[in-house]
Amino acid sequence: MVSAQLEIPLETVVEVVRSLAPGSRFVLNPSPPLPLPAEVLAACDPLIVNEHEAKVILGGTAAGDGPEEWAELLLARGPRSVVVTLGGEGALVASADGVARVPSVRVRAVDTTGAGDAFTAALAWRLGAGEPLAQAAAYAARVGAVTVTREGAQVSFPTAAEVAALR
Repeated sequence: MVSAQLEIPLETVVEVVRSLAPGSRFVLNPSPPLPLPAEVLAACDPLIVNEHEAKVILGGTAAGDGPEEWAELLLARGPRSVVVTLGGEGALVASADGVARVPSVRVRAVDTTGAGDAFTAALAWRLGAGEPLAQAAAYAARVGAVTVTREGAQVSFPTAAEVAALR
């Protein structure tokens, strides 16, 4: 399992993709967003985007469309799966098997800093543990929900016990 974001140079991400061992899984959250080369898109399983990131990768063609359409358009560009994060509305997962919404838990958001990072890390961890995409995304949405209830980035990331206690 390899997880990356675009806080490192895109050229580095391209080299990581080229160096992936057979059978490995590549998770990418393109934040901050940039148009992505076809070989990077093809390696993603999943590509994790929010609305802004989806629109940048799609070259603005997603304007006015909903997350289901963004996911379908992104899948057509090569990723094996796509996750669209929807903040308080949870997430949407899409692959060749179909599209499904994953709900979130309602919380009082204090600070959204780091929520995407926490979501991505939790999703990659659960996928690496063998969970199906929708199940891993549901867990990641819970991690994101706990994260936004606290100030700061890394200090707001919850423990597994805190995620399990979320109602």
